Amino acid sequence: MVGFPAPDEVPGWFVALPDSPVADRVGATLRDRAAVHTSQALQEVGHPSGRPWLLGRWSPGTMAVGEAGRVKIAVVGEHAVTADRLVREAGRLKTVADLDGPAGSLVGSAHLAASVAGCVRLQGSVTGLRRVFHARIGDATVAADRADVLADLLDAEVDEQRLAVRLLNSFSLYPLAGDPVWREVSAVPTGHCLVLEGDGRGGSRGRTVPWWSPPEPVVPMAEGAPALREALSAAVDARVHGRSLVSCDLGGLDSTSVCSLAARGSAELVAYTADGRDPMGDDVPWARRTVERLSGIEHHVIAGDRLPMVYEGLADVDARFDEPCPAAAFLSRWLAIPRLAAARGSPLHLTGFGGDELLAGSPAHLHALMRTHPRLALQRVRGFAAQRPWPYRETLRQLWDSSPYRVWLARAGDELTAAPPPQERPTLDWGAPPRLPPWATEDAVEAVRGLIRTAARTTEPLAQSRGQHVELAGMAAISRTVRQLGEVAGRFGLALSAPYYDDRVIEAGLAVRPLDRITPWRYKPLIVEAMRGIVPDESLTRDTKDEGSHEVEVGLREHRAGLLALCEDSRLGRLGLIDVDAFREVCSRPLPPTLPFDALYQTAACEMWLRTREIATVPG
Repeated sequence: MVGFPAPDEVPGWFVALPDSPVADRVGATLRDRAAVHTSQALQEVGHPSGRPWLLGRWSPGTMAVGEAGRVKIAVVGEHAVTADRLVREAGRLKTVADLDGPAGSLVGSAHLAASVAGCVRLQGSVTGLRRVFHARIGDATVAADRADVLADLLDAEVDEQRLAVRLLNSFSLYPLAGDPVWREVSAVPTGHCLVLEGDGRGGSRGRTVPWWSPPEPVVPMAEGAPALREALSAAVDARVHGRSLVSCDLGGLDSTSVCSLAARGSAELVAYTADGRDPMGDDVPWARRTVERLSGIEHHVIAGDRLPMVYEGLADVDARFDEPCPAAAFLSRWLAIPRLAAARGSPLHLTGFGGDELLAGSPAHLHALMRTHPRLALQRVRGFAAQRPWPYRETLRQLWDSSPYRVWLARAGDELTAAPPPQERPTLDWGAPPRLPPWATEDAVEAVRGLIRTAARTTEPLAQSRGQHVELAGMAAISRTVRQLGEVAGRFGLALSAPYYDDRVIEAGLAVRPLDRITPWRYKPLIVEAMRGIVPDESLTRDTKDEGSHEVEVGLREHRAGLLALCEDSRLGRLGLIDVDAFREVCSRPLPPTLPFDALYQTAACEMWLRTREIATVPG
């Protein structure tokens, strides 16, 4: 048995049932398992028919519900929606397809659900920060915001082939990277919603329906910057309004912008900056300049020797994730600031997660620009090539190659064990070529290659252009990690918030012309223009970002023993997915220059996840 979530392990989750008699048995099972494993009764919201609809646990203030006749709408998450507004929206709905309107105007980050005359629609956010999973349980298709809740209802096992995919570096390979690692459990694709309806035989069936696509990137900077300013301001206001105290990261330009927006509100604002050990890091001096020019911010700098290092405390990680989390390798380090914020009394912590993918953007946009504005594209290519630097021949090859995503994906499957691409490789393709680590077994290689080849037959990219696809795939990958970090922060009463991942913010950013948004000669020009008059002028001149590789190198040297302990009775080794001796050899010495600095993250995450699932079999 997978193990039912306990409140101290998973702060919030929910299951969505179809409006069908066969779902009553699933609801009864949920109640029984909650009663056995925990002392708290489930929270419930019923269908207009009276049957059980939403069951689970959610924090006060995160759920809003409105009902009119045979229609009911629910919003769960970070939002400013009132029940009165949902009542009005419910009065307008005739079918679940009519929910496109409310979904397209929702501010914040939340799941949106509707029950309309016996038909159910459920969706998360377009980046995957709010995810939706589904499974067939008996004669009913059931949905949830956590994959392991459905796996528990199915008594499902780990899918070893899907787990092998999680060994890949990078972890953003679309569509495989986001697949659940449980057998018989599926995820709703990006930009889709799940519809549950009767199957004509007393049961229910589910189907995924596209409802969102990225905007055409045609808006000039003069229009796009004010639009992003409005969207990001609304996203921050929706979270801060009505609170007396909030906290915020204050590091790079992205979190500085969020912090500056939060400072305009009436809530007391506490900002935190981590001072790493990297002598080249400059977050702290920039943060102090910002605080000097913004009034009323309580600022704390966390000294480098007070921060746990990467790989520190691996044996103490007991977070119950529903999939392997790459951040597990540095979870103790990352939790330092949220723990301080929670101890200070903050119920909400704002972050800059998501800003890099949206604001720095991808040079892969130059591939499309070359076909519309070749002279301008070549100028930009020369600029990026001089900075990186990019090899001339490979740069031209990627620029002129017009292979569709399926061809690129199939080629990626063929090259899983090739030498890692050099750091100076151009980034004009459909993505970074994924690689399995040298300690992956032949069985693992063939498992991943088989899944990639199958996906390559039918998969379409997330957007028509390479640039937008790369950006959306990156958002989906990082937001999955942020989702898991939020779960851990929630265990000590802190809501972790990432406004850059809100749908409206994503739309505002992606709508801006790449030729305005992405340039080798300006650092994140879109947020700079959007935040003029909000972020102090001097802070908008920053063009650097602390990147963390120094802490990884030091952490590996100081906490090698924790990594080596993962080699003892390795669960991945038991499954035949890694060569434990080869993994131990790499962990025993400094990483070779052929491997990226984060090469161990994925394997460590999978190993730790398997071990955590063993000790969490009967939670509570």
